[in-house]
Amino acid sequence: MLVDSHCHLDCIDLSEFDNSFDQMVKQTVDSGVEHMLCVSINLDKYPAMLEKVRPYENISVSAGMHPMAEQSDTFTVEYLTELASDDKVVAIGETGLDYYYHKDDPAWQQERFRTHIRVANELDKPVIIHTRDAGDDTLDILRQEGAERCGGVIHCFTETQEFADRAMDLGFMISISGIVTFRNADALRDIASRVPDEYLLIETDSPYLAPVPHRGKQNQPLFVRYVAETLAEIRETSVEHIAEVSRTNFYRLFETAHR
Repeated sequence: MLVDSHCHLDCIDLSEFDNSFDQMVKQTVDSGVEHMLCVSINLDKYPAMLEKVRPYENISVSAGMHPMAEQSDTFTVEYLTELASDDKVVAIGETGLDYYYHKDDPAWQQERFRTHIRVANELDKPVIIHTRDAGDDTLDILRQEGAERCGGVIHCFTETQEFADRAMDLGFMISISGIVTFRNADALRDIASRVPDEYLLIETDSPYLAPVPHRGKQNQPLFVRYVAETLAEIRETSVEHIAEVSRTNFYRLFETAHR
């Protein structure tokens, strides 16, 4: 059985599932995906997301605010701590740094990133990291804030081998998305082939970044199989091995996830 370690279920267009969230979940489970982690990106929409997935034991959630989300008055340490204390919440994030659009004004992103890590350490829940054009600052802040205490994952990994090594030195897992199936992703495939088994996770980032052969279409959690198949090929192993390794790592990192 597979696990999708990072998806945004509340963002999926349900029209291809007869506008039924329940049907989407059933189709995913029937395809061999036993658990999904629905990741928060916007605290204003978080309560609705939580209530949508709460009835499903095979869906866990995170609490946090994407680095590209606009500054918000609702984001406070107290509010994030309150949200993240819910038993359904197994992680903090996604958080991190994205300098692609905010390179000239990174201070507020950096402070918000630090806040997420502090809450993660306080609650002893792992942190989910997004990083884009900000590798050095991301690693520096993780180290400065003692993120090795809470641990976590670098999601949708597209960084360098050096970044991967430094992140794993902090105890962070490396999550591979459908990007690994893209034709121009040779550098990522090379890194993904060398991530030790004990640090490997797989994800879809649904509804974004659909893998080949569905690239350009809406992504969905059942497509995590294509990530597993590509990793099995480049790591010269079986899909079953990738599924078992990534599944074991998921439940080890997100200890409160329901099995």
